[in-house]
Amino acid sequence: MIISWIINLFFGGLAGWIAGKLMNSEGSVFRNIILGLVGGVVGSIVLGIIGIHGSGRIGGTIVSIVGACILIWISKRF
Repeated sequence: MIISWIINLFFGGLAGWIAGKLMNSEGSVFRNIILGLVGGVVGSIVLGIIGIHGSGRIGGTIVSIVGACILIWISKRF
């Protein structure tokens, strides 16, 4: 149980970090973890609307990266 939380935080942080690099947005490790985790939800919703779904660790990480990029883009607009 705890190991799975740690793994999810790691992959969430990784997704947020990759999205930050792709979008030229620097942030703290905590911000990257939050962006990656929330980005997973946003990415699932947005990609689900157009019929794309990610499964497994790699698919979930890619969906999280897309969602985090969307969040960064929105935050740059405001």
